[in-house]
Amino acid sequence: MSVLKKTLTYEDFNGDAVSEDFFFHLSKAELVELELSQKGGLSEALKRIVEAEDGKSIIAEFKNIILTAYGVRSEDGKRFIKNQQIREEFESTEAYSTLFMELVTNTDSAIEFINGVIPTGMAEEAAKIAAVDLKPVEEGVSRIVTKDDLVRMTPEEVGEFQKKLAAGEAKLEQ
Repeated sequence: MSVLKKTLTYEDFNGDAVSEDFFFHLSKAELVELELSQKGGLSEALKRIVEAEDGKSIIAEFKNIILTAYGVRSEDGKRFIKNQQIREEFESTEAYSTLFMELVTNTDSAIEFINGVIPTGMAEEAAKIAAVDLKPVEEGVSRIVTKDDLVRMTPEEVGEFQKKLAAGEAKLEQ
């Protein structure tokens, strides 16, 4: 399991210089969700945003990735705790601001961060899941979908599949 430990040095609101360790991790489920939330997967979406020089979208994606990955390790090391309160507390620190500025202004740091939070071996698997291509297999049926395929679909794809299933144009393989 990959948990990225990032030591950030920042000035707190008392004017003191502080160095503190922060931890980031994306579970396999979170990575798949991030991949499926973007057309063509997260990596392709990031490439499109960068190529379009869309600063607003770049900022939104990095904020989403940072806050999705941020958490606190339990004392026994068995859990990585993430919730809205923990994210909001981190986001309200200068540590978050320091990390955010580092990632949006330094490509090498951004790549290192992304690679550090992705579960080992999952980048390729998540990309494959995002690229599920369902081809026609039977006459009159435009799609045959397995339960595994269904789990990997975006909500929009599930809705489209449901319409085709109701019209007899798709089939769910048992």
